[in-house]
Amino acid sequence: MVVSDWLSPQGLITIVIGFTLLEGVALWLYRARTGKGVAAKDFVANWVSGLCLMFALRSALTDAWWVWVALWLLASGLIHASDLWSRWQR
Repeated sequence: MVVSDWLSPQGLITIVIGFTLLEGVALWLYRARTGKGVAAKDFVANWVSGLCLMFALRSALTDAWWVWVALWLLASGLIHASDLWSRWQR
C-alpha cells in the first residue's frame, strides 16, 4: 500500500481501529501486571461497542453489503445496551 491509500477514509479508519485494539490490550496488560488502572469489566463492553461502530463505518466506506453495516450497528447497540443495563443494576 502506498501512503495515499493510508490517508483515504478507509485507511484512516483502519489505523484508528488498530490503535483502539492496541489501547484495549495495553489497558488489560497494565491491569494484569500492576493491579492498577481500569478493570476489564469496566471498559470492555464500551470498547467493543466503539469498535463495532468503527467496523460499521469502515464497511460503509468500502461499499460492503448493507447487511454488514446493519449487523455491526446492531452489535454495537446491543453491547452498549447491555453495558448500560449492567451499570444501572449496580
